[in-house]
Amino acid sequence: QVQLVESGGGLVQPGGSLRLSCAASGVIDNIRNMGWYRQAPGKQRELVATITSGGSTNYADSVKGRFTISRDNAKNTVYLQANNLKLEDTAVYYCYVLRIIRTYWGQGTQVTVSS
Repeated sequence: QVQLVESGGGLVQPGGSLRLSCAASGVIDNIRNMGWYRQAPGKQRELVATITSGGSTNYADSVKGRFTISRDNAKNTVYLQANNLKLEDTAVYYCYVLRIIRTYWGQGTQVTVSS
């Protein structure tokens, strides 16, 4: 089993920044992809960003140029630096890890962008 603990969400004004963190523990060998999804009220969960074990990244078009995903393999932690936040970025953000063929999810952290 893999346990994921997220942190870093909160309330921020438009144009502001947040850094989300997600630390993995438990059986953490053979972790492949790590990343973030988000779900806004009344909407489906959508991919925000993903990073492979080799460091390749992929972003949703809506966050390209504003969000940066990174990972520290020594700490088994994935980060999401979110800059120039917009009202439409408001959502619950969930981290995930793909270990071999199974996906594990964090509990979610709320990001609210509001003036």
